[in-house]
Amino acid sequence: KTYRVQTDRNNRAIAGLSMGGGQTLNIAIPHLNRFGYIGVFSSGIPANVSDAWEREHLAELDNAAAKRGLRLLWFGTGKRDFVMETTQSTLSLMKKHGFAPVFVKSEGGHTWLNWRDYLSEFASLLFR
Repeated sequence: KTYRVQTDRNNRAIAGLSMGGGQTLNIAIPHLNRFGYIGVFSSGIPANVSDAWEREHLAELDNAAAKRGLRLLWFGTGKRDFVMETTQSTLSLMKKHGFAPVFVKSEGGHTWLNWRDYLSEFASLLFR
C-alpha cells in the first residue's frame, strides 16, 4: 500500500546461509518460476540426501524453460569451511542439470565474516 513492490521473477531473490542455504535450495528449485536470483552461502545439499533430493526435484532440475529465466545461481564457501565438500557436490549436481552456478571460494571457514562478504557481493549482482 505504501511502497512500490514488484513481485515478478526478475524482481525476486532468495538467499540463505548455512542451514538456510539448504532451505533456500529446497524452496527455490521447486519454484524456479518465482525467483530470478538464488544465493547459497556456506551450504548445499548434504551427501546423505543428495540422491533422494535429486530424484525428488528431477522435473524442476531439468525444466529448461524455468532455467532460462534464472539470472543468477550464486554459491560462496570458505576454503576451510566444513561444508566445502557439500558445496562442491551441489555445484556438480547443478552443472549436471544444465545450470551455470557462480562460485566464490573465499578464505576462512563457516563464519559471519564470510557471510557478510557473501551478502555484499551477492546483493551487488541483484536486479540488473
